[in-house]
Amino acid sequence: MFDIVVLGLNHKTADISLRECLAFSSIQAEDALEQFRCIDTIEELVLLSTCNRVELLFTSQSSQLAIHAAKERLAVLKNISVADFDRSLYQHIGDDAIRHMFRVAASLDSMVVGEPQILGQIKDAYLTATQKKTSGVILNRLMHKTFSIAKRVRTETGIGDHAVSISYAAIELAKKIFGSLEGKPVLLIGAGEMAELAVEHLIRNRCGEIRVANRTLKRGVELAERFNGKALTLPEIPDYLIQTDIVISSTGAPDLVITRDQVKSAMKLRRNRPIFFIDIAVPRDIDPAINNLSNAYVYDIDDLKGVVDDNIQDRQKEALKADRIIDEAVIQFRNWIESLDVVPTIVALHHQLENIAETEMRKTMSSLQNLTEEDARALQRMTQAMINKILHAPTTYLKRNGCMGNRSLHLDVTRKLFNLDPE
Repeated sequence: MFDIVVLGLNHKTADISLRECLAFSSIQAEDALEQFRCIDTIEELVLLSTCNRVELLFTSQSSQLAIHAAKERLAVLKNISVADFDRSLYQHIGDDAIRHMFRVAASLDSMVVGEPQILGQIKDAYLTATQKKTSGVILNRLMHKTFSIAKRVRTETGIGDHAVSISYAAIELAKKIFGSLEGKPVLLIGAGEMAELAVEHLIRNRCGEIRVANRTLKRGVELAERFNGKALTLPEIPDYLIQTDIVISSTGAPDLVITRDQVKSAMKLRRNRPIFFIDIAVPRDIDPAINNLSNAYVYDIDDLKGVVDDNIQDRQKEALKADRIIDEAVIQFRNWIESLDVVPTIVALHHQLENIAETEMRKTMSSLQNLTEEDARALQRMTQAMINKILHAPTTYLKRNGCMGNRSLHLDVTRKLFNLDPE
């Protein structure tokens, strides 16, 4: 019997310095899937890596061996000792793993409960797994169920009504620093979904000119034009630090995008006018050492935990409703998993009766004279109909309520009665 396992860490168990050490870019994730898939005890696998979590979802018939091997492989891939991250890891097995995935997708396990980005990130992770052929029957079914449960939670509860994104929290933090964002020039680094959301919130707060710097200039131009802003290339960033008050960065770059020396040079020309950096990327884009400069302030994604949302109580009430939906879904998925144990027995039962019927049919037909082909086909149809009718009740019994609670016992008796496992 296989287990479904989740092994990972998140913003609750590990700070950003550790999360960024273990994070995977989209390209790194593709290679990592192949590396983890080479572990003998891991059968199916999906890798989820976001700014707030790194998780391995896999199936295994030897879960503890697989968990140990996965830790060792992660350490090798990230050139870090297992001891450096082992205490921050959590592991969920069986129903706990299923429930965890449902809760993550429904944004009940997010830094900001109700934020919608995580579902898209899970879909992207699953797409990568299907392209690399590391997801199979079990995880395919689990992922599709995960998506439908997340949709149901958002539809049937008010968890999204008062939800805020990380980008929203970042803007709220900027308002706390400046008091008002009106007229403040903004530099966005990265043109992904986080940046789009940040722009929308900034415009509502009547910020000043918006400039967008992105690795792909075309994408930066597209986002800038939507909001009457201007696009930059990444090498132009240091020059625009002189005239920018708020910098929000959310790229997937493996190295720092803005360094302490760049900001130090800009501060002289700014005449020490305050500059505010919000780094919502993992790995971090902004050098934390910038905080040591006078009138330069850097906040990373962990700092956003301190942004208090007025609607948090409402969201938590809705989260209770969501957990009920998820608990029901876990039971349903568990029933499906258990039905997989029944399938081989039912198939073997059909084969057993069909083999007996075929043997007896040949004996009977060989003793009959003047039997036409139509007569033979009629006898075969009758025999197959009899097999189906005979097996209908046992099949229904094994699949449904007659077997609940003692499934393994009933399956064992059935296999012995029909000699499905001859010695």
